[in-house]
Amino acid sequence: MAGLGADDYRRLFDIAFDAGVNLVDTANMYSSGEAEEITARALAGRRDDVVLTSKVRMPLGDGPNDGGASRFHILREVENSLRRLRTDHLDLLYLHQWDGVTPIEETLSALDTLVRDGKVRYVGTSNYSAWQLTKTVLRARELGLTAPVVQQMYYTPEAREIEYEILPAALDLGIGTFVWSPLGEGLLTGKVRRGRETPPDTRQGTDWPEPHVVDWERAYRIIDKLSDIADAHGVSIPRVVLSWLLRRPGVTGIVLGARSEAHLRDDLAALDLDLGPAHTAELTDISALPAYYPFWHRALNATDRPDPAERPFLNGFTR
Repeated sequence: MAGLGADDYRRLFDIAFDAGVNLVDTANMYSSGEAEEITARALAGRRDDVVLTSKVRMPLGDGPNDGGASRFHILREVENSLRRLRTDHLDLLYLHQWDGVTPIEETLSALDTLVRDGKVRYVGTSNYSAWQLTKTVLRARELGLTAPVVQQMYYTPEAREIEYEILPAALDLGIGTFVWSPLGEGLLTGKVRRGRETPPDTRQGTDWPEPHVVDWERAYRIIDKLSDIADAHGVSIPRVVLSWLLRRPGVTGIVLGARSEAHLRDDLAALDLDLGPAHTAELTDISALPAYYPFWHRALNATDRPDPAERPFLNGFTR
């Protein structure tokens, strides 16, 4: 798990918990289950002090039932996660990705069974499109089954696609949003810079395939601006990124991943960093995405009656 063991993570948990963090996020697929086992050892004696989450859906093998959101797979894999995490319940279980084959009613029924049996407290989604999130939430409410209350999504200054539909849908539905990999899987740590070789001991210095950067020139412009703002405040680039994200409309919280005490402390310090209106606007404007249809049409013709869930994002397209 990032090359660290349970003792290392216990120390990082100590730092995080002392700072007020109270949620630990993992998934059954991380390190093929070993991440859950290490998490359990690092949390020994403190499990009830935190919101403990995991995820289900991703394929763990080649068999027809080794992935997906079927009742068979969900119930089996949650039992496996509980065993690895040494707990009798998960506080939050995410559906890690949409399953376009299994009927949503079957998936929701399986989740509801887990909640009624006391093995899961709340459920959420991750990496869903807006229509998939909306279908899942509304179908659950219609059937009287346990409905998602939160989603976990990829969101950075370089990757703002969820502002088009996903964040407005979540706000309209009353769904919280946690951000995974807020530093872009290493893209926005300050190690990736224009005209420089990325260090080979970092994730982006290997053949890691994520994130999917469509426009590298735009990405470098954003990184250059992050560097300028960081220098102006005398802080790191990651701290600027996290401060900006924490204050974005619809963001409930951020899921941090740190391999060292220094990185974790720096990330946590983003809570106290106020970029100010000028620097916030500079970063927001330079990273703005195109106003695709129907957003350009609404921005030009329908700003008189904006939807509250879309208003903060529509304002950006209007500018």
